[in-house]
Amino acid sequence: MEQEGPEPGETAGDAGERPEPGDSYVQSFARGLSVVRSFSAAAPAQTITEVAQRAGLTRAGARRILHTMQHLGYVETEGRLFRLTPKILDLGFAYLSSLPLWNLAQPVMEDLVQDVKESCSAAVLDGPDIVYVLRVPTHKIMAINLGVGSRLPAYCTSMGRVLLAGLSPERLDACLARSELKPRTSKTLTDPERLREAVAQVGQQGWALVAEELEEGLVSLAAPIRGRHGEVAAAINISGQSRHTPPDVMLERFLPKLLDAAARISGMIGYQP
Repeated sequence: MEQEGPEPGETAGDAGERPEPGDSYVQSFARGLSVVRSFSAAAPAQTITEVAQRAGLTRAGARRILHTMQHLGYVETEGRLFRLTPKILDLGFAYLSSLPLWNLAQPVMEDLVQDVKESCSAAVLDGPDIVYVLRVPTHKIMAINLGVGSRLPAYCTSMGRVLLAGLSPERLDACLARSELKPRTSKTLTDPERLREAVAQVGQQGWALVAEELEEGLVSLAAPIRGRHGEVAAAINISGQSRHTPPDVMLERFLPKLLDAAARISGMIGYQP
């Protein structure tokens, strides 16, 4: 049975927390989103049965949602296979276009990439993950294929630690509790207490350096983008290969330029230190 949405003035909970199903939970909408999320680079085209299995739905339920999405233009069919259409990007672009930050940040990030000759990205926090909202690459430096909308765990990324440093202690604890703290490399911090110490240090110094915790050979330097009230609205980073740009070299050569770019973007959205 579908539930009505929240009354005016009601909230779904603090950022980073998932609301429990209740009077404000629309089950059919949640099922539709699970169908969208069932598609990925590993499964770009699926049968109804495959979608049902990946989305945790009955075959009949998956079929109704897929046919609705097809009618609206969000999926197309090829024989028995369904695949997303480019129209699905409208959902993500609606979010990006509603935030002038990304339009303002892109030229600053492009200038930074031209200067340092390394890739630059911006991300926001979504639960225990960071979500890429803007990326200006130079060349492929990671085995992971990243683009707008890509997600990575916050605990072992430089932008993630910057974003975690902007949380209250209670929300940080909740976020770490929801994170799957597994070693991505031999250098990954996975102990919650050590992670809290690392995040606290990031908050004090105003930047984060993470070397080879997400992927062997990858080093990343991040700084916060602040909103008009000083809150951490997003994070911006420079990433490269440690064999070309070791951590100490990245700090010496790139940190002042990264902090300047972050300050410029923050100023554009109204932050006054």
